[in-house]
Amino acid sequence: MVCADVAAQCAMCSLNAENSAANGNTQGKGLNDGILFLLAIPYLIAVGVGVLWYKKYRKSQPKGVSPFEQ
Repeated sequence: MVCADVAAQCAMCSLNAENSAANGNTQGKGLNDGILFLLAIPYLIAVGVGVLWYKKYRKSQPKGVSPFEQ
């Protein structure tokens, strides 16, 4: 199996990041922050849906009944 080097950015983004880093600009940091922001949003939505589902599930259960009580 052969592993090749993988670029995580498109050609335009990587060129922009390389040029900005060479000139001392902070555009590369902004690009990385934007990528992390776009990556985090789906996880935050999934956590929100999970919390809402959990709260709804807990409301539908009768109170005081535990599977460990015999």
